[in-house]
Amino acid sequence: MHVDLSLYLVTDPALCKSYGLVETVAAAVRGGATLIQLRDKHASDAEMVSQARQIKQALAGSGVPLIINDRLEVALASGADGLHIGQDDGDVAAARNALGEKAILGLSVQRLEQLAQLDAAALNYLGLGPVFATATKGDHATPIGFDGLAALVAASPLPNVAIGGLKREHVEKVRAAGADGLAVVSAICGTPDPQAAAQGFFNT
Repeated sequence: MHVDLSLYLVTDPALCKSYGLVETVAAAVRGGATLIQLRDKHASDAEMVSQARQIKQALAGSGVPLIINDRLEVALASGADGLHIGQDDGDVAAARNALGEKAILGLSVQRLEQLAQLDAAALNYLGLGPVFATATKGDHATPIGFDGLAALVAASPLPNVAIGGLKREHVEKVRAAGADGLAVVSAICGTPDPQAAAQGFFNT
């Protein structure tokens, strides 16, 4: 399945709170966001299922998929379009088996040796980074910078999206590194106008 990774919004519950989670997602999609990941490290599964269903309703007719971060059971229960997992968040083959062939499945990669161990046939895309340190994910790996990103992109067997502290001003460098898109959090979540913030990534 082809996944448009051009502008991948990862939600943050605290940053999205003032504007509203569903409202932020809907506005970002109007601005051009091509993929949404629901990430909430503190919500219960039931809370995330409810959030995911509301977001799915808001995305209806847009063609933009909803991915759940880490929690396979939430992805299955909510009818989300897929799942994104980290290196320590479960087995890729098991996740693919549970989700089925039509679901989107992504994996975070920080180092070249992780690429060598990939079950690429079970995955649709890779999240590469963090490019920079980011306050929205306190337990992130060591930042790799644009040189590290370029090295991972060059070795990647799959479509890929750069993540980690990225802003509008980084679009050209991400493109130069060869990545298929950017994943952002605070560059859209928590801004006064998420639609305009998303549009800004296409006006550089």
